[in-house]
Amino acid sequence: MGIRTPAEISRAVLEAGIVKSRLPFLPMALMGLLAGAYIGMGGSFMLVVTQDAVQAAGVGISKLIGGLVFTLGLFLVLTAGAELFTGNCLMPIGLLSGKFSFSSMMRNLCVVYCANFAGAAFFASMIYASGVLSPLCQANAVALAAAKVSLPVKEMLVRGVLCNWFVCLAVWISFGAQDTTGKLASALLPISAFVALGFEHCVANMFFIPLGLMLNGGTEPALTAAAFFKNIFFVTAGNAAGGVVFVALCYFAVFRRELVKS
Repeated sequence: MGIRTPAEISRAVLEAGIVKSRLPFLPMALMGLLAGAYIGMGGSFMLVVTQDAVQAAGVGISKLIGGLVFTLGLFLVLTAGAELFTGNCLMPIGLLSGKFSFSSMMRNLCVVYCANFAGAAFFASMIYASGVLSPLCQANAVALAAAKVSLPVKEMLVRGVLCNWFVCLAVWISFGAQDTTGKLASALLPISAFVALGFEHCVANMFFIPLGLMLNGGTEPALTAAAFFKNIFFVTAGNAAGGVVFVALCYFAVFRRELVKS
């Protein structure tokens, strides 16, 4: 299994950012839709696998299992090819290196974000229409969505920051892997950790909360469309800050000379 050094990873991230900044609109939007759906696949897998895990194995093991299976989403993004907003928060490395403009970066982030939203919500509607969720699983989904929208704003922000610190580290490490096994290993521990720790991922919430809204029969009055958009706003702000500040800016500072010269 081949690996790159941290300096080589920084150059690979830079080159990927250049490609992202130049993507035509349609491929960018389609890959954003796919990424949203892929995160939904990981989320639905997690809901089904963990629906009775607490009773069988306890809270900690249930969270660990949920995190492990949720890794499917990022694994598909990394290997099948897709554009994920939270991972693209590494693009400031290319911006600060002078390789593309601020407007090019924001074009990618805005298009991808909207496409992620559409893809995740669409997949939630497909899961809802499929009828595959058992009554216990449906109750689990509603409770999870209600818990997310009921968080205080400060916790939404801080959990968002922490989440994308983990996610962007997973994406960063994945650039060091040069085969499918390495990509899986890169995603496995950071993504499992953020799920088990209860952090907040905006694209995951674009799946979990709409699904909860569809399934909610009035048992969770706090679960409303307004509460959903409040959660998404603050979690997105936290995700952006976490990925940009704690991964992109930190590693740019470390490898600035090499990146600016490349």
